[in-house]
Amino acid sequence: MRAALLIQRWYRQYVARLEMRRRCTWNIFQSIEYSGQQDHIKLYNFFSFLMEHFGRSEGVCVSPPASLVSQMFGERSVCQDEPWEKHCCYTHIQLPDGYSGPHLTFPLTLSGVTELLHAFRNKQKLHARYVLQLLGKTWTLLRLMPNISTVSTGTHTEITICGDLHGHLEDLLLIFYKNGFPSAETPYVFNGDYVDRGKESMEVLLVLFAFLLLYPHDMHLNRGNHEDHIVNLRYGFTKEVLSKYRVHGKLILELLQKIFSRLPLATIINQKVLIVHGGISDQTDLNVISKLQRHRFVSALRPLRRWDWPPDPEPDEDSSVYRRRVQSLTHCSPLRRHTPTHTARHSLHAGTGRCVEEELRERRRLAEDPELQHTHTDADEWKQIVDILWSDPMAQNGCVPNKVRSGGCLWGPDVTHAVLDKHQLQMLIRSHECKQEGYEFCHSGRVLTIFSASNYYDVGSNRGAYIRLGPDLVPHFKQFQASRSTRELTLRQSVGRTERSALQALKMQLFAHKSALIREFQEYDPERAGLVSLEHWAVVVEKVLQLSLPWRVLRSQLVSSSTQDGLLHYQDWVNQLSVLQPNTEIANTSLLETLYKHHSNLESIFRMIDTDHSGLISLEEFHQTWRLLSAHLQTDISDAAIAELAHSIDFNKDGSIDINEFMEAFRLVEHSRAERTAE
Repeated sequence: MRAALLIQRWYRQYVARLEMRRRCTWNIFQSIEYSGQQDHIKLYNFFSFLMEHFGRSEGVCVSPPASLVSQMFGERSVCQDEPWEKHCCYTHIQLPDGYSGPHLTFPLTLSGVTELLHAFRNKQKLHARYVLQLLGKTWTLLRLMPNISTVSTGTHTEITICGDLHGHLEDLLLIFYKNGFPSAETPYVFNGDYVDRGKESMEVLLVLFAFLLLYPHDMHLNRGNHEDHIVNLRYGFTKEVLSKYRVHGKLILELLQKIFSRLPLATIINQKVLIVHGGISDQTDLNVISKLQRHRFVSALRPLRRWDWPPDPEPDEDSSVYRRRVQSLTHCSPLRRHTPTHTARHSLHAGTGRCVEEELRERRRLAEDPELQHTHTDADEWKQIVDILWSDPMAQNGCVPNKVRSGGCLWGPDVTHAVLDKHQLQMLIRSHECKQEGYEFCHSGRVLTIFSASNYYDVGSNRGAYIRLGPDLVPHFKQFQASRSTRELTLRQSVGRTERSALQALKMQLFAHKSALIREFQEYDPERAGLVSLEHWAVVVEKVLQLSLPWRVLRSQLVSSSTQDGLLHYQDWVNQLSVLQPNTEIANTSLLETLYKHHSNLESIFRMIDTDHSGLISLEEFHQTWRLLSAHLQTDISDAAIAELAHSIDFNKDGSIDINEFMEAFRLVEHSRAERTAE
């Protein structure tokens, strides 16, 4: 018995240590993810500032050439809500003789959709002609759907609710395998974030849209914060579409913008359970959300401006069949179009560093002017959408701006109770946050987070889950892990693998901030002895990276040597980070460090400048990209250094730069041990 107790005690301590390592690893991944979101929104706020002041650039410290700003922010055809047939012209696209991929016939049949699934499982690609046709039909249907879908479980039917998928086709197929295809007997609600990060976002969308067309009464799709073309520029979906559809990729992306803006914003089950992607705030009003014109908010990252007013014509005659099908589903009165009153608008100032809440306060202040009342309404509606797409729950009471993501809010249990009780609801189901077990309750069980992309950060990092909700509205969870290799690992192996990946990502962050780390270390080393205490090391890395991580816990894994009597040789430690090397060399180390620190921002600007989606930009556009980035960062990058970088990457000397080759050439890679030994 004594031996058994000792073994039990040892095992509990062993599991506790693994759990501590797992949670620490989780914090690393999540902090880096949210930091990237903050950077992206700050960059877009800067772009919004340029766009807002484009007509009066003399009042702006940075004045990029008019052609570049017009190229990046000019009005595009996607803003015109014209009949999709005229916009797409898929009928002129011919199938090549050697095409061996799946074929689609409309109206879709179950056999046709299952054939599509089988093709995607075998890594086949759907031809652009069929893609455009399917997307066009989807847009026609979505135009007729209300902002808030209403669903009933019936007496015996259970509804399946899925969270973020993020391009994980394997997870989606596993859910269908375990739970069944969408049908009248197996209705589904998918809660946004279908794209980005994963490599098969396009396939995930096409499968979901195909089932939506097949079963519009039993398939419900909410919009997530990643159903936004500006977010897609940074997180991979734009790049994925252009790489898979080189000829028609631009047209597909434009149509997807229209589709994303038409996705419903929420779903209500049995008038008791609210499903939104992000969450709520103390200002959330479902009555306002149900009436606003969601298609005007093509991107939720900024309020509407005067050029964001697409016309809203009535659907074509041939779409009446969709109107009847949707009305029978929602049991609502005929869908009405709310035509905006086109009053005069004033250009409102938005500073480069403003977050969502700050800009909203400024707009409300200006909206006290009666002439700006219409803009006041726009800002309120925008705030409603931002909150339900970007917000996260917190343990404390209250509602505060979500500075972690720089968008939406953090809301507490008191807000949950107030909003749900106001609308006579029992529970809020949301997604938006990856959870280790795939789901998590908070706020006394009235808020439930569901996340359906397993192995989100890395293989073994988390489980996926989905919910089955019956007439009693009691959620039943089904967890899964799509990767077979993960299921074969022991707990220790799984934690160790994920931990190594997280530490690698953290070292890349440290490497990209080398100069800033050295400067801060020197503040604690006035005698320039090259030594700082380990306590000061933790203070410095948090001050520079601002990731809110337990650095003292991580110290043993990040500072394995270079210590003496409790002091750290910080220069040696920083040099050890250089085992992370680029795939190319450049003499200007300051420029190189800026490139790695703002790698994702730089790629986002490239994608915006490349408006024809050719994957190529000219040397002059390359110069303008760096000038925009330096203006955003308020740093001085010399033209000579930019020219050196441009010519070093123009391999064939044709005066243009391949964006993908450039970003790949400067991707951080870790030398193998053999390479480091040889050096």
